[in-house]
Amino acid sequence: MIGQAAYAEIARAAVDRLLTEEHATIASAGELVFHALRAGGVLQAFGTGHSRSVALELVGRAGGLVPANQLGIRDVVYYGDAAPAAILDPKVEREPGLAERIWELADIRPEDVFVIISNSGGNASVVEMARLAADRGHGVIAITSRAHTSRITGRERLADLAHVVIDNGAPYGDATVELPGGDVVCPVSNLTGVLIAQLLVAEVAGRYVAAGGSPPVFRSANTPGGDAHNDLLLAGYGRRVRLGDA
Repeated sequence: MIGQAAYAEIARAAVDRLLTEEHATIASAGELVFHALRAGGVLQAFGTGHSRSVALELVGRAGGLVPANQLGIRDVVYYGDAAPAAILDPKVEREPGLAERIWELADIRPEDVFVIISNSGGNASVVEMARLAADRGHGVIAITSRAHTSRITGRERLADLAHVVIDNGAPYGDATVELPGGDVVCPVSNLTGVLIAQLLVAEVAGRYVAAGGSPPVFRSANTPGGDAHNDLLLAGYGRRVRLGDA
């Protein structure tokens, strides 16, 4: 039967698979991020389309890491000279050279580490961002669908460029509940992507504590002293951490 129960069963299985099968890869990603942040680096999160929400999960939120910056297509408008109309087409993520324009508008340092999110792992801007980061010696963590990206042949993919690849478990095409007539509804990539993001934060925080330190994390701005705490930590990063629409 098609309905909530159908998707709930699929979602539960996706979460269970992730917690079991991706534990080691998320631990490896956490080690990469931990060492980058301890060296004064910033986590640079990038995704396009609906993957932006997974990138946003890592940036500027209560209980999240302070040294985390979201790179996005909107940066060419926010921080560059592009007109808003230039990025309204959802296909702009396929535009060659866009990632380099975004890169040039950010204060990216050698110590920074990248988390790049794309379900397909094949759009030009995502692949180019990963290539730019890898070529410049940055650690690259990919959150992608192995089932989908394995169907892309004849060109470079995000997974080909990453030091750590975390499989979000989404099927080819992302949606999961089949309808009569062949359509499919209810994607899972953002559900598992957000969980991956928070598991990564937990892994990094745990490594800080195990090393005898305190992880640099945001407190809720809606609690006493929250703003002061956050402002103090943010001051050390300046424009490297741009909260923008986070």
